[in-house]
Amino acid sequence: MAPPRDVVKIAVQKRDAIPQLIQLDQAKPLAAVVKEVCDAWSLAHSERYALQFADGHGRYITENNRSEIKNGSILCLSTAPVKPLLAPPSFPAPLPCFLSVPLCLCPRSRGSSHIPAVFHLVDTLVSAPPPSLLIHLCFCSCPCQDLEAEQLLGRLQSGSREGRREALQHLALLAPDVTFAQEVISRDGLKRLGTIIEEGDDLGEVLALALQAFLELMEHGVVSWETLTIPFVRKVVCYVNMNLMDASVQPLALRLLESVTLSSPVLGQLVKNEVTLDRLLVHLQVMNQQLQTKAMALLTALLQGASPTDRKQMLDKLWQRNLRPFIYKNIIHSAVPMGDEMAHHLYVLQSLTLGLLEPRMRMPLDPYSQEQREQLQALRQAAFEPEGESPSAGLSADRRRSLCAREFRKLGFSNSNPAQDLERVPPGLLALDNMLYFSRHAPNAYSRFVLENSSREDKHECPFARSSIQLTVLLCELLHVGEPCSETAQDFSPMFFGQDQSFHELFCVSIQLLNKTWKEMRATQEDFDKVMQVVREQLARTLALKPSSLELFRTKVNALNYGEVLRLRQTERLHQEGTLAPPILELREKLKPELLGLIRQQRLLRLCEGTLFRKISSRRRQDKLWFCCLSPNHKVLQYGDVEDGASSPALESLTEQLPVADIRALLTGRDCPHVRDKGSVKQNKDLYELAFSVCYDHGEEEAYLNFIAPSKREFHLWTDGLSTLLGSPMGSEQTRLDLEQLLTMETKLRLLELENVPIPEQPPPIPPPPTNFNFCYDCSIAEP
Repeated sequence: MAPPRDVVKIAVQKRDAIPQLIQLDQAKPLAAVVKEVCDAWSLAHSERYALQFADGHGRYITENNRSEIKNGSILCLSTAPVKPLLAPPSFPAPLPCFLSVPLCLCPRSRGSSHIPAVFHLVDTLVSAPPPSLLIHLCFCSCPCQDLEAEQLLGRLQSGSREGRREALQHLALLAPDVTFAQEVISRDGLKRLGTIIEEGDDLGEVLALALQAFLELMEHGVVSWETLTIPFVRKVVCYVNMNLMDASVQPLALRLLESVTLSSPVLGQLVKNEVTLDRLLVHLQVMNQQLQTKAMALLTALLQGASPTDRKQMLDKLWQRNLRPFIYKNIIHSAVPMGDEMAHHLYVLQSLTLGLLEPRMRMPLDPYSQEQREQLQALRQAAFEPEGESPSAGLSADRRRSLCAREFRKLGFSNSNPAQDLERVPPGLLALDNMLYFSRHAPNAYSRFVLENSSREDKHECPFARSSIQLTVLLCELLHVGEPCSETAQDFSPMFFGQDQSFHELFCVSIQLLNKTWKEMRATQEDFDKVMQVVREQLARTLALKPSSLELFRTKVNALNYGEVLRLRQTERLHQEGTLAPPILELREKLKPELLGLIRQQRLLRLCEGTLFRKISSRRRQDKLWFCCLSPNHKVLQYGDVEDGASSPALESLTEQLPVADIRALLTGRDCPHVRDKGSVKQNKDLYELAFSVCYDHGEEEAYLNFIAPSKREFHLWTDGLSTLLGSPMGSEQTRLDLEQLLTMETKLRLLELENVPIPEQPPPIPPPPTNFNFCYDCSIAEP
């Protein structure tokens, strides 16, 4: 019988003891469980012990987290982090007089001479107590009874360097456990660790362990980072700024400063003033991956805490110091695989960089701004006025305005006044920036785009300005411009660190892709939204591949044409329906033979019904009809001429017969003798597609029965039927369509009861055979 749900089977281990395999009842108090474990190992005072997870974190098990214990868990018995509080004994009735007897029961005190005397006195008073006496036994603790937290903190005061190192090492190992951490913090453990860090007597392993233990204790959130003192933070900053420092100390110091920067604006400003960008760049350029990661973490923390103006100045300085190419070559394309933490910080750096575009994205065009009006005119002139020429020169003001309005409309603006199109936010002025960048950095592509669409019909032209505005909005959505950074995301694009002005360069590639997709879809103005949906899918799919460079992005996105997008959509739809799941594909393969047999029967029945065919004369006159059908026993083809307008004749009236056994081959298309010598291919294309012939033995010679099917469907039905009679596979397009339709219907019928039930990708594993088959019973052996 299976155990109850609240009973789990676990193992408990203890140093220098044989592990126990027990069944833990989750409904039983934890203290009772610990007592049973201690009794099995003959350990007294079970209240001094606690259970821990045996994994690397070593978390203590409490009533709050005991639900995490699962079947197969491994626990270990260790010293409890907190001293037990022993309550005084209770008596039936209160007595007026009180006698307090302090008693220490530690192992080292049991041999003391005063213990028997005290117990004798207590035994005498309890057996015959005076009427006015209350006895209270106070079980006290002594220094030798101190438990884990106090013992470790006490050892930190040890004068021995080795003893302090071992205590810090043990403290750093247990600090992730919240129960242990609360006990250490309540005993001023942070203050003692802070003293060790500030003194800095040992800049090696002891300091690193102290920083690690301090960080682990602070991570629980029991004490706020804002409570740290300025001298303490300055001392940690000194460790970061030192040139010759132990490699294990600086990553921990950087991690501590990152937490301080993110949690306290005041202390964060201190860190910003004391730790320069140049110093962080030095840490980023070392080959220590852990130090690189923590330096990048502090850098992104400082950028997040800075004002927009300061952030822009800091990023400009970093790019001037060639941080972008360094990240691209030495971190992204490093021989050592990138960790998840570094990927997250690169995502944050990318998001903050793209966030600098938000003010332009939120700012509409000002029609009274002279600078912005000049930018619009520069955009128009780059498309319609070659350098050194000005067709509007010498025209009146009204004529010039009319010409400009017409050219702005050719440029793709919806209004004769382009300022009205750019009042929408987003994208605001960011769309104008993109268009200007495209016209200046890719002038040939810009002119070709505008002039090519200007020469098309009005309904087929792709409006450049409208497309640019909508495309800018699309890129901002895909790249999450203006959105707050996620705390866990790692979705950065390597190509954004490969070159400057990555957003504008991406726009240049995307606007040319839009024009290419517009032509592939043969779109009109009414299809604008459909084209944008396809372009969104093309960009999103390609960005998800994380191309390492802009050129690779250009290659991949151009390969993802409109036809490929349609194919991917169809494949994904089939996956969602479960049609392409391995178990479904296996089921379809098993159904195929049966359904192909059904199609063969249908084809033979159609041949038995017969069909009217037209004869083709040398002058291609189709004025004579003849009828052909298969006999009910499928052994003879019967055929003969019929009059025009006549219905299907009776079998007895068909004088010609061709035994199926005499048929040698089936010919189709240009292999047929009655169309082989018919004029040019273009003129006889319809004959080639509908012609088929039956080659049979006529005495010692070959003869042919030639057909011209009345339709493509009849051609497929007859060629499939004749192939079935010859024992050949049916290879027509109609067979493929019929088989797919039947497979889909049959599969759905068989899976009706599994609706909304997830189908696994792989079948359950087959267990290995037993080592012997002695348990099998041989029924062939008669019993005596």
